[in-house]
Order: sequence, then structure tokens, then C-alpha cells
Amino acid sequence: MVNDGSSSGAGGANGSKEIGDEYNGNKSKLNRRRFIQAAGVGAAATGFAGCLGGGPGSSTEGIPSEVTIGVLAPAPENNPIGAAIANSAELAAKKINNSDELLSEADNVKVSIKNTEESPSTGRQRYRALTLDEGAHMTTGVFTSEVLLQLMDPIAQQKTVHMTTGAASPKASKQVNENYEKYKYHFRTGPINGYHLGQNMVDFLGAKGSDLGWDSVALLVENYEWTNPVQRAIDDHIGDLDVDVAMERRYASGTQNFGPIYDSVEDSGADAAFVAMAHTGTPAVVQWARDQRPFEFGGIHVLTQLPAYYSMTGGACQYTVTQNTATPQSELTDKTLDYAEAYNEANGGYPVYTGYITHDAVMQWANVATERGTVNSDEIVKGLEQSSYTGTAGSIDYYGKDHKYAHDIKYNFTTDSPPETGVNPVFQQWQSEDGSGVQEVLHPSYVSSADYETPPWV
Repeated sequence: MVNDGSSSGAGGANGSKEIGDEYNGNKSKLNRRRFIQAAGVGAAATGFAGCLGGGPGSSTEGIPSEVTIGVLAPAPENNPIGAAIANSAELAAKKINNSDELLSEADNVKVSIKNTEESPSTGRQRYRALTLDEGAHMTTGVFTSEVLLQLMDPIAQQKTVHMTTGAASPKASKQVNENYEKYKYHFRTGPINGYHLGQNMVDFLGAKGSDLGWDSVALLVENYEWTNPVQRAIDDHIGDLDVDVAMERRYASGTQNFGPIYDSVEDSGADAAFVAMAHTGTPAVVQWARDQRPFEFGGIHVLTQLPAYYSMTGGACQYTVTQNTATPQSELTDKTLDYAEAYNEANGGYPVYTGYITHDAVMQWANVATERGTVNSDEIVKGLEQSSYTGTAGSIDYYGKDHKYAHDIKYNFTTDSPPETGVNPVFQQWQSEDGSGVQEVLHPSYVSSADYETPPWV
């Protein structure tokens, strides 16, 4: 998210207002543009059903009367990560429909949601349903890297812009870089790619490790696709820090018993377990807290990012630290808290990170389509490449086609002041306030809300 070029929309990273910024849009717009919520299989979009070799976005000129946003999410009915993707796309569509400026030629912007089931084959099937059967003009979502990598060729075939809002594998951006004309329709709005996730862990440790008292760490990384580039970045850069790596363990996928692993961490004498976990995260946290292991716990722990995780674990996550895109306490931009509160009001709870990113993706796409006066994907690609959109997570800018991470969101680490362009993830700690859990922000300092608390048993 460092600026590539000119700004898209009426504003951008300079802090001025983009088109359709406000949630309280003109209510009369709803009389003209009926909002349709389409969860699961929706009706076929009017005008174009798509075909292999070029979806609706590749041939449509202008703004059609009905615009379809296709959403791919894991189990959105009960998975908080999938729910945040689906609900945030709907919130963005409602905001667009309320706006007199965004996609004003369209009578309706609707959302069609498909469950990927975190399965590559199911993801491909559901993607084709969105683009071929329903004529989606753009697609967004996708949580697991395994699903995303199986979608890259269908995205190329349909020539319909897809903005990823969950999967982190840099292999997708490598494909864009190596065969731009074929794969240029893929953008990653977030999170930062897997290599940058690992770089961010090291950057945080370098900036805050001494304040936390983490002079030595034990690296614990779960063995899944998403952690491969994370571990590579840690291995590449942690040696630059004045931090001792007391042990390193890449443990088996599906691990449930962390006793032997934690015994090894204790034996190593590490001050903290420095982790990259998602699928195995809850057993790791619960057993660490239950057994009051004499080391601290932090890094990237995807489930700890969930705003409801404190109650879900009975407070076991207290004192854990994790990287996050944003929290309900982090005012990264003037849009962050407004979005979080609007989401909470609409859904009875705050979003996880995929929500912030999905909302940014849909709003950025709508701003670019409005500025360009078309939903044509080739024009949208050009617009996104030049766009600098201020979203909830920061300034949404993409690496250019010649960069090794082509079309990935740009990463810009800062400590004391916001980057002029680029996203700078936060690091939070679960703390207790009046018996309830709060995602207090430790870093960066310009949005920090509390000091670090050491577990009392350490």
C-alpha cells in the first residue's frame, strides 16, 4: 500500500473524501435502488450469463442497471471469518445503494454469496456459478490459500476482477507477475501476503521485543500452506535482531496435544512462544493458559483476532498477543471505527479482519467503476493499479505488474506515525476489563490503547 501512481476517486490516501464515504446516504436512493440480499444461489443476473474465455466484466461497457457482487466465503452461516466476508460485502452494497454518487446509473447493487467450504474443488464450482450462471461483475472473498490457488485459472478464463480478502499465499501474485496478461484480473486487497506477514512479525519483534521482555523466543509454526512464506520471511530476517531463537518447531497439521511441544519450549528457556497459528490455535491457547506455562505467547494467531474469542475460550486467550488488520479500538483511518460500529449495529457483533478487508475491496472497486464509468474488467484493472483508496485498514494501494508481488496490497511498517500510503497491521493483546475481554492495541503507537501486560504466572 505504497502509492503506485495517481489517486482513484475524489480523494485517496491524502485524507480527502472518496465517493460514497458516508454510511448515512440519501434515503431516497433506496426507493429507486432496491437492495437485494442473495445468500446462496441467486437468480441469474440480467443481460449476460458469461462464458468461458470472458465473463461479464470483460465485455460490459458502462454501468448496467443491476450490478452483481459475487462473494466467496467459508461457511458464512456459522464461521466468523466467512460471516465477516459476507456481511461486510452486504454492508458495502447497502452503502453503495444509499449513495447518490457511487454507481449512480445502476438501479440496484446486489450481493450473491457462495460457501467455499474451504475446499478447492468446491471453491472452483462456486466461483463458476457466480461468474457463469449469475454474471457477477466482480468477485471477492476467499479465506484459504489452497482455494485461491485453484481459482487463479478460472479467474483468468472469466476475465472478471477478483479481489482476495483472506488468503495470503504469494504464489498468486507471482502468477500475476510472470504472466500478467493472463492473471492481471487478480488483486489481493488483504491481508498482506504471507511473506510480508512473517516480515511484519519480525518488524514488530524488533520494535517492541525489548519492551515486552522477549529477549529469546521459541518459533512455533503450524504446517499448512499459508505458513510456508511466513516461516521463510522469519528465517530470512529474524537473524537481524538482537533476539535469541531458542528453538524452532514446525509442527504437524491437526496437532491437538501441545504438551510435548510446550515441554520443549520450557526446556529451551525461551521468554515467549512466537507463533504462526490458525487451524490449531484454540488447543494451543487453552493448554498454555490452563497449564500456566512459564513463557509468554504471541505472533500471528488468527483465531485470537476474533472479537468474540475471549468469551469463546472462557478468557483463556487473556495475555496473548497477535497481529491483526484492525480492531474495534484501532482508529487507523477516519473510516475504521464508523465501519466497525455499523457492522456491529447490523450484525450484533464486531467483525474479524476479513470484514474490514472485504468492505474495503467492494468500496474501492465501486469507486474505480464510478470514476471510469464502466464495470469492464480491463478498465477496472487499470483503475485499481492507479488507485490509492483510503479504506478502513489504511491506504489501499497495489504493487505494479513488474513487482514480484504484483497486485498485492502494499505493506508499509511504521511505529510512531501512520504511513502516508500502505497498510501497517496492528498488534493487539487480549486484556480483561471488568471481567470482559478487550482487544487492546499495543502497536503501532499512534493507535495504541494500552501497555503490555505480562501473564501473572510468568
